[in-house]
Amino acid sequence: MIVPMARAATTSDVFNAIAEPQRRDILVLLRTGERPVTELARELGMTQPGASKHLRVLREVGLVRDRKAGKQRLYGLDARGLRPVHEWAGGFEQFWNESFDRLDAYVQELKQARQEE
Repeated sequence: MIVPMARAATTSDVFNAIAEPQRRDILVLLRTGERPVTELARELGMTQPGASKHLRVLREVGLVRDRKAGKQRLYGLDARGLRPVHEWAGGFEQFWNESFDRLDAYVQELKQARQEE
């Protein structure tokens, strides 16, 4: 039996880039404002080279921007890059709304039944 080789993971798109939990953690930290790589690495308990690699990936897919500030480079969130993720996830909004509506109706039925006891 021939087993097909798995496609190599890439980080060339937003979905693959944010599949890595540490990259999502970086994005969460950057929501509050720009930070140098040393601060991000310290807060996430990773090495500076490790944080730099993650930041490079996030920058390449358009989720992070950087700028020089004196001797250091500051990284900031560019949330516009999350538009494809938002649009994709938004397609499930109707499903969740309907699920919550059904749950709410069920809870109301239970309350009504208890009041009638």
